[in-house]
Amino acid sequence: MNDTRTPGDRPVIRRVDEPLWRRLLARFTPTGSGAGPAALAETVALPMLALLLAFWLNPLDPFFLRAQFAWVWLGPLLVALRYGPVPGLAGSALLFSAWFVFGEIGVALGELPKLYFLGWLIAVMICGEFSSLWRGRVRRAESVQSYLEQRLEYLTHQHYLLRLSHDRLEQDLISRPVSMRDALVGLRGLAASPAAAGEALPGAADLLRLVAQYCQIERAALLAVDAEGKPVGTAPAWLGTPFDVDAGDPLIRFALEHRRLAHVALDGGTAPAGSRYLVVAPLTGLGGDLHALLLVDRMPFFALHDETLQMLNLLLGYYADGLSASALAAPLRAELPDCPLDFAFEMARMWRVRVESGVSSALVMLSFPAGEAGQDLALQIARMQRSLDVVWRVERTDGVRLLTLMPLAGPAAVEGYLARIDNWLAQHRGGGLDHCRVGSRTRMLDQEAPADLLARLTGARDGQ
Repeated sequence: MNDTRTPGDRPVIRRVDEPLWRRLLARFTPTGSGAGPAALAETVALPMLALLLAFWLNPLDPFFLRAQFAWVWLGPLLVALRYGPVPGLAGSALLFSAWFVFGEIGVALGELPKLYFLGWLIAVMICGEFSSLWRGRVRRAESVQSYLEQRLEYLTHQHYLLRLSHDRLEQDLISRPVSMRDALVGLRGLAASPAAAGEALPGAADLLRLVAQYCQIERAALLAVDAEGKPVGTAPAWLGTPFDVDAGDPLIRFALEHRRLAHVALDGGTAPAGSRYLVVAPLTGLGGDLHALLLVDRMPFFALHDETLQMLNLLLGYYADGLSASALAAPLRAELPDCPLDFAFEMARMWRVRVESGVSSALVMLSFPAGEAGQDLALQIARMQRSLDVVWRVERTDGVRLLTLMPLAGPAAVEGYLARIDNWLAQHRGGGLDHCRVGSRTRMLDQEAPADLLARLTGARDGQ
C-alpha cells in the first residue's frame, strides 16, 4: 500500500534484513547534528583524547582530583554540547570506566569519589540538555527557513508568470484598447454619414481603421459589390498599402457562395486551397442583401482566432445593417408608427445580434406619474442614459413611459442602471424609485420578437 503522507509525517521504515550492528548504530548514533556515524567516532575520540592528555600531563592524578579544575572532563562536556545528553553520557561512561582501568594498571587513585563523578555527570547532562534544546530550535528555524525559501521561490515563479501575463494583456490592449460596446458606439454614425467623393460606401475608411484597431488587421481592402457579388466600378477603400484584388480567388467564391465569413483556417477542411487572402468577409444586410466584401491580406498569426473573427463579423454586420437603416426599421415601425427611427433601428439590429451571435440585450421601462412633475422627471432620467443606450419616451394619458434599450447588457448591467437612478432620486428628490412613484419593468431581448415586446410594454395593441 502506498503511503500518501508527506515526508514530514511519514515514519522512518527500515528494512528488517539490515545487520544488527547497523540497526544499533542507527539507533544510538547521535545524528541530530547531521554528522551520522562520524559523531560516534567523536563521542569516543574526544573523551579518550582528553583522558590520554591528562594521563600524559599528570600521570599521578589523571582525573585532577587535587587540582582546581578537572580538565579531563572537557572531552565529555564538548561531546554533550555538540551532540546532546546521550553522547555526553557515553563519554562520561568512558571516563568512569577508565578509573577502574587505571587502578588495574597500578595507578594509585584511592577510594572512588562518588560526589566527584556525580557532580561532573550532572554538568555533562546540563550541557547535553542545553545542546538538545538549541539543536531543536535550530532544526525548527531551518525547517521554517526551508519552507519560506520554497514559498519565495513559488511566489517568484508566480510573479514572473503574472508579469508575462500582464505584458501580453498590455499588448492586447494596445491593439484593442476598448470593448465591443465602445466599438458599436463608434460604428453607429458611420453608415448614416454621407459617402465621400469616390466612395461607394459611406464611412468606409473609418470602418477600416476601426476594424484594424479592434481586430489587429494590418492590410485589407473594402470592395463594394452588387447583389451578385460583382465589384462595382468605384475603387476599393484601402487599409495599408494597396494590393491586387482577384475576384476569382477561391476564398472569395467560397464566401459569396455561402454568404458568410471565410478564412484559411476553417474547421473540417472546408477552406478552399490556393487563396492569397487570409479572411474574406461579406457585408450583408438583415435581408441578406450583399453590400461589400472585406478582403484581409495581412494580419498577425496569433490574431486569427475565433474571438477576433467573431468581433470582425459583428462589426461588419452592424455596419451593414446601418447601410439600410430605414429598411431595417420599417417592419417595426409598421407595427408601431410612433416608434422613433433610431430606436426601431437599434431594436432590429440588437435582435439580429441575438439571433446570429447569441448575445442578449435588455429593455427597461420606467413608468412616471401623470403631470408636469412626472414629465420633468422622465426628461432628466432620459439624459442619464449611457452612450450606447437608446431611449424612447412614450406619452400616455396615465403618465410618461420611458423605454431604454441597453444593447449587449445583461442582468447585472440592468441592476446597476436602476441602482444609479435610485441613488440619483434619493439625492435630488428625497427618495428612491418607490418614493417618487416610478415603476420599473425589465425585459430581455431574448425570445420575444421586438414588435411584440414593445407593443406589450407600451400597450399599443388592443387587449395587451
